[in-house]
Amino acid sequence: MLTTISFGEVLIDMLSNKVGGNADSEQETFTKFAGGAPANVAVAVAKLGGDSRMAGKIGEDMFGDFLRDSLHEAGVNTDYLLSTREANTALAFVSLDDSGERSFTFYRNPSADMLFRADEFQTEWFANPGLFHFCSNTLTASDIAAATAAGAQMAADAGWLVSFDVNLRHNLWASGRADAELVWTLAADAHLVKMSIEEMDYLRGEQSEEQAIEQLFEGSAQLLLITDGGNPLRYFFKTASGLQQGQITPPAVKMVDSTAAGDAFVGGLMVQLAQQEISADQLLTFCSDTAKLEQALAYAARCGGYAAAHYGAFVALPTREQLESFHSA
Repeated sequence: MLTTISFGEVLIDMLSNKVGGNADSEQETFTKFAGGAPANVAVAVAKLGGDSRMAGKIGEDMFGDFLRDSLHEAGVNTDYLLSTREANTALAFVSLDDSGERSFTFYRNPSADMLFRADEFQTEWFANPGLFHFCSNTLTASDIAAATAAGAQMAADAGWLVSFDVNLRHNLWASGRADAELVWTLAADAHLVKMSIEEMDYLRGEQSEEQAIEQLFEGSAQLLLITDGGNPLRYFFKTASGLQQGQITPPAVKMVDSTAAGDAFVGGLMVQLAQQEISADQLLTFCSDTAKLEQALAYAARCGGYAAAHYGAFVALPTREQLESFHSA
């Protein structure tokens, strides 16, 4: 099985006890959960039996200690997770509406995860084949954006499959809106790209979706996944004969918390690719066998469904045994 390195923020999700229409008289409290999108992916991979490593930076504080311990407990290797006294570990306060959709308020300007620098990536991390995964939250400031691009390029140069989950959080950007050009550049440089339909609509600007997808595949991108909540997930890949596409329908679940659902999906897909030892130069061949591709996507969607049906982030991610016994709605 190939190694998966997840790079980016490891933070504390402070989850509100109030959900949607809970009585206003109830005192609001917050419970800490280990989280952060790339960290969720790292845990998802580990809990499904993968060789998972987390790269990033946490503060030398009680929350950083809690996060490192939580990752260890989940089976994630934290040798690449650095510590600093220069900033505190990031916090995200999470509220849920009646349908389980979440909204975030971040305390992260700066936080420890934003202080990782390009020269802290080590060439030996990429000595053996693997998969490198990141999200857009490490593009929100110039130094951490440069580090993210450097890590992705180092992985690609070593023959690793580079995965990018767009996962936009507009309130993390200084302008209040994500830099679409920067995000699109990193997407075009990745091999596997996942985004929601809303993210596609934002990033494509005045272009049609078809034009945007064609532009994306002019770069290094080989597989594009567009999610749309409980609606069919669409996939696109380009072969010598042109753009190929298809879709799968995710399992119907009673959603209680969507916090880690997308990350569970990505983790499930990473495990499928890692188990079959799909490197960057093998991804198109893998995609061309649509039965294999759809089987992997269905497995990933089942992981996402499990997470959506459970509260929290790390704790909502399934083990192989939990996934096998999970029944959709």
